[in-house]
Amino acid sequence: MARTFAYCRVSTLDQHTDNQVREIEASGFAVDPKRVVTETVSGSTAARERAGFAKLLDRLEDGDVLIVTKLDRLGRNAMDVRATVDALAAAGVRVHCLALGDMDLTSSAGKMTMGVIGAVAEFERDLLIERTQSGLRNAKAQGAVLGRPSALSGTQQAEIRERRSAGHSLRVLADEYGVSRAAIQRVEKRMPQPT
Repeated sequence: MARTFAYCRVSTLDQHTDNQVREIEASGFAVDPKRVVTETVSGSTAARERAGFAKLLDRLEDGDVLIVTKLDRLGRNAMDVRATVDALAAAGVRVHCLALGDMDLTSSAGKMTMGVIGAVAEFERDLLIERTQSGLRNAKAQGAVLGRPSALSGTQQAEIRERRSAGHSLRVLADEYGVSRAAIQRVEKRMPQPT
C-alpha cells in the first residue's frame, strides 16, 4: 500500500510550515503526522544536502507519494528540482505539486511540465549571460577598467619589470612588494615584448 509523505520547507526561522501542512490537508491528502517532514533551510541549498530531505529520502520506498505545495519547496534551481524529481521517479516515488494543479511530476504531463520549466530557466540564464556580457563590452568600450584593482601601483609595476629584466627572482620581488609570486608573474606577462 502506497504511503503518502509531505515535505514542507521554509527559508528563515521567522517563517513557519503550518500553512503548507494545512494546504496539503485541505487538498484531500491524508498524511500521517509522522510522515510530514518540515525544515528550515534555504532553497538555494541542494535538496540532497538538506538534513530533513536526506532523511526523507532514506524513508521513501517504491510506490510512495511525496506532496509539496510548490515546486520551489524542492529548490530554487530548476536543475536541482529536475534532478530531485528524476531521482525520486527512478525510485518509484510519485511527486505531487499542489501549485501545479496537484500534478504528478513523474507522470508524462509532469515530465513535460518539468521540461518546459527547465527550458524557461535555461532561457532566462542565457539572457542574463548575454546582458552581462553586453554590459561588460559596453563598459570596456567606454574605457572602464574591468576586474579587481591591481595590488601594485603603476610605478611599482614599472620597477618590477625593470628588475625582472635585470634577473631578479620572483620570490625576492614578491617578498619586497608584499604580494604573491603570481602577482609578479602577471606584471611580467604584461611587459611589452621586444620587436
